[in-house]
Amino acid sequence: MHGPASSGWLLVALCAATGAYCLLRMRSRVEEQRRAAGGEALMGFGMAAMAVPAAAFTPPAWAWPAGAAVFGAAGLQALWAARAGACHLHHLIGAGAMVHMAVTMAASRTGGHGHAGNGADNPLLTGSLLLYFVAYVLVTGARLVPVAGTPGGGRDVGWGDRPELARACRLAMAIAMVAMLPTM
Repeated sequence: MHGPASSGWLLVALCAATGAYCLLRMRSRVEEQRRAAGGEALMGFGMAAMAVPAAAFTPPAWAWPAGAAVFGAAGLQALWAARAGACHLHHLIGAGAMVHMAVTMAASRTGGHGHAGNGADNPLLTGSLLLYFVAYVLVTGARLVPVAGTPGGGRDVGWGDRPELARACRLAMAIAMVAMLPTM
């Protein structure tokens, strides 16, 4: 990433921790939640890899096209899952954003770590994705505000099945996406 290395490493830590937590969420008893958590883990680890500062590591030439293919496949899976519910559209948009970033990085490998700078390849797409993720952060952040007087407090639900933790996971990745997209 362009900019201070410390912000890049903070993004790496945030995305890797989110990916690791999503792997743990895959232990849920609900199959749909396991599937969503798997996609989110892939997204978290992919974003962590993309956020590694350029001075620390330069990936091989094949890494970005391979990443684009992996996230393209994840996008197709999210598109297929969207038949069952619109909640999967966020995963589709996230996978599309990852494909966009990987393609941009592959196209600009000569710029060190593949960042083109300021959405040079397609500023309209980058801007649209940025607007989507900013709106998603605001809406999801508002939904995380606790409602007073919730009966039971969710004590009978397993920690992997708590919807507020899944939202917090998605919120963390959306915040990271908001930080990463302007550097494209």
